[in-house]
Amino acid sequence: MSAPILVTGGTGTLGRLVVPLLREAGHPVRVLSRRGGQPAPGVEHVTADLLTGEGVEQAARGAGVVMHLAGGPKGDEQATRNLVRAAQRAEARHLVHISVIGADRVPLAWLRSKLAAEEAVAGSGLPWTTLRAAQFHDLALTMVRQLAKLPVVPVPNGLRLQPVDAREVAARLVELALGAPAGLVPDMAGPGVYGIADLARTYLHAFGKHRLLMPVPLPGKAGRAYRSGGNLTLDGATTGKRTWESFLAEKTAAPAGAAA
Repeated sequence: MSAPILVTGGTGTLGRLVVPLLREAGHPVRVLSRRGGQPAPGVEHVTADLLTGEGVEQAARGAGVVMHLAGGPKGDEQATRNLVRAAQRAEARHLVHISVIGADRVPLAWLRSKLAAEEAVAGSGLPWTTLRAAQFHDLALTMVRQLAKLPVVPVPNGLRLQPVDAREVAARLVELALGAPAGLVPDMAGPGVYGIADLARTYLHAFGKHRLLMPVPLPGKAGRAYRSGGNLTLDGATTGKRTWESFLAEKTAAPAGAAA
């Protein structure tokens, strides 16, 4: 039997899409999470804490490929360093990492942590691949849904997104994981660039809601970086095919009772 592929964040938005694709390709999968999960044919769940390092070395033991999909608003650098040490001891043959477009250009603390995590992977001495992706459609939906709960929707001036389909990112990551280590590969973004006002209007129309939109400034260095498109990749990106509009259409066709 081939060595398992270790997937951190395997129970999250992206990981839940990656794991079945790996299984369809015939690979055993070991999912690392803090709470574990239900085993399935070819899928083993292990409990470990990336932030403290507890259980991570045991989780990585015997893994041939390590896919680091776990992430959060803080702590990514430390979590990645703990995983890198475990992957080194396991002598993994390929370390695959998901990051965010703009990690090297937008001066926000969580993006600096993402960049430091990238550097930990690149400096690990292991064969590695890192993919920077745009915000998933799901995240863009969560953002505009929260904004639309207000009677007047605040719209940050100059902030644009290239939302990308999580399923397409998952397929790309599996392709990269099963291929040769490639270093920092071209970014992956969605097929369109949208201002927050555009995202809000299409969301409100799709779900039959009516709100006023109110422009608000984006202050500071981060605001300047966003206004200049530091979080975008307009040339040279791998582009997904599924649009924001088709994503919303699928959501509006969801069974009655689904959250809007």
